[in-house]
Amino acid sequence: MNKWLTISLGAVLGISHIGMIGLLSNRESKLPSLDIPVGPYTSYLAEVSKEGYRISYKANDPKTMYLTKDIKKKGGFLGLANNTEKVTEEYTMDGAVHHKNGSNKISDSNKSEACIKAIGGAEGTGRLVGSSVGTAAAPALSGIPFVGWVAAGWVTMFSGNQGAEIGGSMAESMSKDC
Repeated sequence: MNKWLTISLGAVLGISHIGMIGLLSNRESKLPSLDIPVGPYTSYLAEVSKEGYRISYKANDPKTMYLTKDIKKKGGFLGLANNTEKVTEEYTMDGAVHHKNGSNKISDSNKSEACIKAIGGAEGTGRLVGSSVGTAAAPALSGIPFVGWVAAGWVTMFSGNQGAEIGGSMAESMSKDC
């Protein structure tokens, strides 16, 4: 008798649970259907309370984005120091770059032709002077066994590159067009 009572009670509970699950799954939702377009540049906030719903939706959010770069450059005397320059760009999702108001920094593409010619000429002259100084040191280095000729060539090229950099920066700082 006890065994049949347990089996029948379990069957009634099982059938009632299946029926309850079926009723809940077929029940109409009282929630409004939200047809919010969602993409990589959208955001929305939905708040639910007993009084109702509140939805805040923003398309193209953020409207502008920022890109921050750390640019490492050689600096100091003969380029032995490391300088880090932080550059921040603001742009929209279509890729257009925005410049801040009042920015008077001239990019390389906006330099005048006279400025570019002055810098190029000064770099050539600086390279010539720097290579001459490096060549003067070459005989002392060429006496090193096995690697002397490599060291002499390296010093000549290094001093030529440093002379070009120094000459170009001097012309840029002294020229009125730059």
